[in-house]
Amino acid sequence: MTEMETRNNPIPVAVVITAAGSSTRMGGQKKEYRRLGVGSATVLSAATEAFVSALAPHIFFDKGEKLQQKSTETPLPYQLTQVVITIPPQSGSEGKQAAKNALFSSPNLQSLWEKSFQEACSLPQLLFVEGGESRQASVYKALQALSKLGEPEIVLIHDGARPFVTEDIILQVVAATQEQGAAACGIPPVDTQKEVDSQGFIVRHLQRDSLVAIQTPQGFRLAPLIQAHQRAAEDNFETTDDTAIWGKYVGPVKITSGSVDNKKITFPGDLTDEDSRPKEAAMNIRTGLGYDLHRLEEGRTLVLGGVVIPFHKGEAGHSDGDVLLHAITDSLLGAAARSDIGELFPPSDPQWKGADSRKLLQAAWKLVTEAGWKLINLDCVVAIQEPKILPHREAIRKSIASILQVDVEQVFIKAKTGEKLGPVGNSEAVEVWATCLLTK
Repeated sequence: MTEMETRNNPIPVAVVITAAGSSTRMGGQKKEYRRLGVGSATVLSAATEAFVSALAPHIFFDKGEKLQQKSTETPLPYQLTQVVITIPPQSGSEGKQAAKNALFSSPNLQSLWEKSFQEACSLPQLLFVEGGESRQASVYKALQALSKLGEPEIVLIHDGARPFVTEDIILQVVAATQEQGAAACGIPPVDTQKEVDSQGFIVRHLQRDSLVAIQTPQGFRLAPLIQAHQRAAEDNFETTDDTAIWGKYVGPVKITSGSVDNKKITFPGDLTDEDSRPKEAAMNIRTGLGYDLHRLEEGRTLVLGGVVIPFHKGEAGHSDGDVLLHAITDSLLGAAARSDIGELFPPSDPQWKGADSRKLLQAAWKLVTEAGWKLINLDCVVAIQEPKILPHREAIRKSIASILQVDVEQVFIKAKTGEKLGPVGNSEAVEVWATCLLTK
């Protein structure tokens, strides 16, 4: 393909992210869905976002919620057309939702697919496929699903448990695949390698300079790879990666440079040592504290976290009086050192009379995210004598998470009474403390 043809017709590339395993060596906790350090990203979202950044360079995320198209004079030789995530077999809608929650811990990926900004640029298709009883079976199912979506020319297969893959590694594999038909990244082994028999005796002394420790991504021409997988299934040929299938039924695989940082998360300790993470993953962390107090009056609606709570009294205030959202707003603004709720939405300004506190929080959160901050978690205490908050807690958590576009697991609410002492204890007021942890 000439440079002009590449410019006008970029090569379609699909990515298969394997995440169908049971993570038994992680103690049964699904490793792809675990958080990376103290950040909001998961192992799965970090791995996936790397491919979007590398293969869809025309997609540009600003610091808010808008998805924009980046203009460039440089030819874009590849176009990411599909992303397939394999999920545990027979996990159904719950398995798909768990994978989506992990994937959309990345605000960028959430903006890309959940908000469906189709008007901004040509977006890759996102597909979740239930895997099989082995990695090989899961990949084969993903390839079969891809074959029904227009058959992209190249497919990259990547372990969902490798979150530190870089753009350079990805592009090297794609370029070598385009030229050679199949490629995979790898690194030279550090230790001297030996082949042993079933009794543990050395039977062959291997030359280290001719060995490579294979990593992912591994790239292939899609059509011949599907045929090779079909033949492997017919022959009951089982292996642990796709280069072995290609090598047996198609031909040689080109090796490109991998990285020691491109490690696969396998054991619990792989995610607890912060020093093992790439240096660019270091984050800035801040805490924020918010507080608010409102009188309770007859005839007002009691609103907490955007949820109406049945009660004969409600918060008095210039806006709708949602004391919980007000405290959260101050907490987030304070952590980001942007402003406070009284300065942004002064009660002396008539435009905020009866205002929906959800919209006030959204406006404040936009200022915070535009400064590059992401939420790690939010914890709140609501002091109110009555009514009981526990029956409404999950609805309140979901409401707040929806307003901030974060996972509900990042938000928690606790309720306390005033023990019939003071304004809170006498049902004359409701008081809230909110604390948050932000990172960038």
